[in-house]
Amino acid sequence: MTTLAGWFAEHGIPLDAEPELTLIAGGHSNLTYRVNDRYVLRRPPRGHVLPSAHDVGREHRVIRALEPTPVPVPHSFGLCEDTAVLGAPFYVMDLVPGTVVAGRDDGAAYPADARGPACRDLVGVLAAVHDVDVDAVGLGELGRRAEYGARQLRRWRRQFHAAARELPLVDEVHDRLAAAIPPQRRTGLVHGDYRPGNVLLAADGHVTAVLDWELATLGDTMADLGWLTATWCEPGEEELIESPAANPGFVRRDELIAEYHHRTGSDVSDIGWYQAFALWKLACIAEGVHARYKAGVMGADGVDVEAQGTRVNRLAEAAAAALTTLD
Repeated sequence: MTTLAGWFAEHGIPLDAEPELTLIAGGHSNLTYRVNDRYVLRRPPRGHVLPSAHDVGREHRVIRALEPTPVPVPHSFGLCEDTAVLGAPFYVMDLVPGTVVAGRDDGAAYPADARGPACRDLVGVLAAVHDVDVDAVGLGELGRRAEYGARQLRRWRRQFHAAARELPLVDEVHDRLAAAIPPQRRTGLVHGDYRPGNVLLAADGHVTAVLDWELATLGDTMADLGWLTATWCEPGEEELIESPAANPGFVRRDELIAEYHHRTGSDVSDIGWYQAFALWKLACIAEGVHARYKAGVMGADGVDVEAQGTRVNRLAEAAAAALTTLD
């Protein structure tokens, strides 16, 4: 049986000792490990995996395709689909310098004079993601392009119900979203979870790498802007998902939207729908996370499982509240 050390050797990846894996806390989906302080390894959770979720092969494919583009991604050393090596498929990539500025404390620790530039580069990199010629880089078959909103609503409702609990509000919000899907004005590569917690930032405010591409697909690029701004927690707002933006120096949500419009020329008039959709989708994802922690397959990283379940309800309520602005 091939060992992990043997796999590294077969792929010409230098190691100065036996590979030692250290779980990097913070992610609630695919598991991320630091390998000997030189590399990063990504693999699916150990169990209770929902259909079509946690496809590290897909994530690896996207990162590999984006390496020659202006989108900053880690260099990938290879994908292993032989589950005998580690018990699951995995891929290995560079350990890129930078800081994950995910939550309020991270934002407070991040250099004050770099916060504004970081916000602008977050939007600039998002614009670069949406500008990728997917056919030229080999991602033209990553997913269907049309009717993104309808397809996403069907998919995540199905994933939600596969996680076990019944929460009627999730279905109610789904129906209201489905009845008001905006026209898909621009089609391109969609990251699916674009926010400060999924990028690495240098101390001067520029993005050194975009991470966590497991939800990437083709479709309505406005969905990423809706996600970024829906998860952008301003001062005085309830923090339903970790965000650094309540700290001084981080720009307001409307400024992010204006910057994206300036960079891309995209029509942002329907942004409210995309923000409500993002909160609803987060509720569906959070329910899957809750189910995995409850099943004990996410490792012992101190997460309050019951609080995670309550968070699902609060996200659904926030999505319903966001929809009232569209009435």
